[in-house]
Amino acid sequence: MKSDDLLAGIKPQEIELTTLDLAQFGITVDGIYIYKNTHQDGGEFMSLDLVRRSFLQLAVDHYPLVVGRPTVNSQGQAVMAIDPANLCLPDIAEIQVAHPASAFMATRPNTSTAESGNAVKFFDIRRFYRDSGVARLPRPTYHKDHSAVIIRVLRFKDSEYVALAYSLPHVLFDGSGALIFLNHWAEYARHYRKTGKLDCRLAQPPTISRTAMQEYFDSVEPVDPPFIRHFKENVPPLGMEFPADIAPVLIATPDVPLCEQQHLMHFSPASMERLRQDIDKSQTVAMALTALCAQAMVRANSRVYGVLPQISYVVVAYDGRPRASVPANFTGNISCTTVAPLPASAAVDMSYKDLAKAIKDYSSMVDSKYTKSVIRTIETNLGVLYGASFALSNSPQTSYLGLTALRYMPFRTLDFGFGGPEILSFDYYVKEGMARMYPNYQDGGIDLIFNYPDANFECLRQDADLAKYADFIY
Repeated sequence: MKSDDLLAGIKPQEIELTTLDLAQFGITVDGIYIYKNTHQDGGEFMSLDLVRRSFLQLAVDHYPLVVGRPTVNSQGQAVMAIDPANLCLPDIAEIQVAHPASAFMATRPNTSTAESGNAVKFFDIRRFYRDSGVARLPRPTYHKDHSAVIIRVLRFKDSEYVALAYSLPHVLFDGSGALIFLNHWAEYARHYRKTGKLDCRLAQPPTISRTAMQEYFDSVEPVDPPFIRHFKENVPPLGMEFPADIAPVLIATPDVPLCEQQHLMHFSPASMERLRQDIDKSQTVAMALTALCAQAMVRANSRVYGVLPQISYVVVAYDGRPRASVPANFTGNISCTTVAPLPASAAVDMSYKDLAKAIKDYSSMVDSKYTKSVIRTIETNLGVLYGASFALSNSPQTSYLGLTALRYMPFRTLDFGFGGPEILSFDYYVKEGMARMYPNYQDGGIDLIFNYPDANFECLRQDADLAKYADFIY
């Protein structure tokens, strides 16, 4: 595959990967952002040329690691190697969908506005793959050449909407880092569309070097978080030894299989406020919703499996940037999760207020010392990481909800020169039990997209408490 001419200016270099980067091999960062076509003339709106050229120039100027290849260098360091003669080229293409976008939309009345006939629309990814005739979008991988970055422009028959789908290796960015990258890409696209030139100067350039992060955490003393003690004491050992040098092991990690049993619940602004007031008005909507869903999932799992789980795992992701002395525009992996391992019998009997408080108490432990302990555990006891990944599941023994709150992330600024996205969606992603909370820009509510077995979800739909607030979309 011939290297693109736009990448001719890229320089040979190595970018060191951190332990938190390495722990993300085999996992992806994805999104499908759906834009209202303001031109209605097919090709010009979000043209493939605009998408492709702005992406490639951004890679040359600021993000060479997106065309690099992971390896262990001669000094034994895990790095993303950028060799101009052997780049890992992005896969950027366009798909013509033979159906209008409306064929894959679910709609609900917009109760937050007085505008007549103004419906809230949701993109049903399961209906799209079932009925569109479009094959599953490729997923990024380093186990196949020129497949680490996947970009697709989806053009629907009626041209009312155009979708931009992307999928990136999680090793390059955490969630916040990916949004920094995407907004920089949009900034390049706006400049190119306005001037016809690829000489954009970013208002706030990124920090992709991991040096500042490494130096900061070298000075931090780890603690002993309860969740690590829990997994050490309660999860059976895997019965296998891991080498002291974990980099080659993690780089060779197989791609984690996708979970295609995805569902979406919508919470209107009115139901969100009612939820917070009913549970605990001193809590955030995200924490109140986490408590509601965690308890409802224990009940649903009990009905499906015929037995009450022993443990309810509630996992909440946090951005590490505000908790560490690293540049605000650092794009690497610095986010961390807190795990609340709660006895399921207690979790299901607690008031929602007490459950929210218990989850928040675990969440308050997340600081730099906590993150350092996670890094140290990965480096010295990799088996705990793998054991935890097996334990975090929905089964007769365990209930698992892993929630990432993205409600205030800068999706609206992903403007490629035509305005921000109207509808946020998501391709299938890994790990059942994981959920992501997105803003809904149409009515000001939130969408909860999460992976949950279909049979369990059917029981969840029947949960009287959850049904007071949630609109089950698919």
